[in-house]
Amino acid sequence: MVGLGHIAQVAVLPAFAHARANSRLVAIVSGDRTKRRELGRRYKVAAYSYEQYDECLKEVDAVYIALPNSQHAEFTVRAARAGVHVLCEKPMAVTVDECETMLEACRANRVKLMIAYRLHFEELNLRAIDLVRRGAIGEPKFFNSSFSMTVRKGDIRLQKAHGGGSLYDIGVYCINAARYLFRAEPKEVVAMAVNSGLARLAEVDESTAGILRFDGERVASFVTSFNAADVATYQIVGTKGHLRLDPAYEYAEPLAWTMTIGGKAKRVRSATRDQFAPELLHFSDCILKNRQPEPSGEEGMQDVRIVQALYQSAETGKAVPIPPFKERKRPTRRQRMAKPGVAKPRLVKVQSASID
Repeated sequence: MVGLGHIAQVAVLPAFAHARANSRLVAIVSGDRTKRRELGRRYKVAAYSYEQYDECLKEVDAVYIALPNSQHAEFTVRAARAGVHVLCEKPMAVTVDECETMLEACRANRVKLMIAYRLHFEELNLRAIDLVRRGAIGEPKFFNSSFSMTVRKGDIRLQKAHGGGSLYDIGVYCINAARYLFRAEPKEVVAMAVNSGLARLAEVDESTAGILRFDGERVASFVTSFNAADVATYQIVGTKGHLRLDPAYEYAEPLAWTMTIGGKAKRVRSATRDQFAPELLHFSDCILKNRQPEPSGEEGMQDVRIVQALYQSAETGKAVPIPPFKERKRPTRRQRMAKPGVAKPRLVKVQSASID
C-alpha cells in the first residue's frame, strides 16, 4: 500500500480482510513516521519510507498506489521497472503523456496495470449498466450527474502542483459513468469553469460544468464542485423511462437507484458494502491467471484525455474534439462481488477531504 491518506486508511487497508482468498497486505509506504509506526503495528506489516520504495519493491508482487495524482506516473513506472504489478487510484495521472508513459512501462516489463474504479465492481452500478443494456428504459438519450463537496482548506485536492481540481478528483466518476452506461465514447466536449474568488480555491476550478456529445445524438452533462453541499447522483433518461442513482458514487453509505417506467417507480437500496475488496480480488486474480484487468490503463487514460479536453474547452470557450477510442472491455455482471461493509478504523494523522 503506497500512500496512507484518508482513502487508504478508511477503505483500502481494511478491505484486505475481505480479500484473503488471493491477496495479502505485506507492506506499507509513507512519508510520515507516525503513520508507518502505528499502521505497521496495527496490520503487522513491514513499513517503508518513500526513500525506501525501491527496497520495498523487491519484497512485493504488486502495489496499490494511493498517492497524490501528480505522483501516480513516477511510482507506477518505478514499480513496473522492478517487475511489480500496479493497481493505481484514479485519475490515472494528470496528463495523457504521463498515462502513455505508465502504459509503456507496464507493457515493456510485462506487468499488469489496473485503475481503481471501484464502481466497476459495485452491485447497483453494474445492475444499472445491465438494465440500460437490456433496453429497460428504451433507447438511452441523455445522462446528467451532480457531484460536489466542500473541501477543507489545505487539502491536496486544492493544490495544482499535486494534480488537484474538481474534474480530476470527482469529475472522472461522472465521465466514466456516462461512458459505461452509453457503452460508447464522446466525440467532443464543452465545459465552463467558475471560481468565486475564495483564497483556498484559487489554484483549481471551484465548480465545472461539462457536456459530452456521443454518437447517436446522445449527450451527457454534469457539474462538479469543491464548494457546495455533498451530492453524488446521476440519472440516465431513455425513450421509455429513466434510471436514477442517488447516492451513486459513495463508498461509506448505502447506494440506491430508482427506475421509473410509465410513471411507475421501482426503488432498490443496497446495504453498505466494501467496494475495495472486489478490486483487490479481481486484480490479484488477473495476475495469478495472466488476464487483462478491467478497468485497464487504457480505460484510465481515456478519462484523463477527456478531463484535459474539458479544461481546454473551459479555458478557450470552444468545443474540443476527442480522438476515436475503442476499449477492449467494459464492466460486466461477472464483476459483481458483494462484500460486507467495514467499520471505520481509527485514523492516524488524516481526515476526510470533505467538511460535511
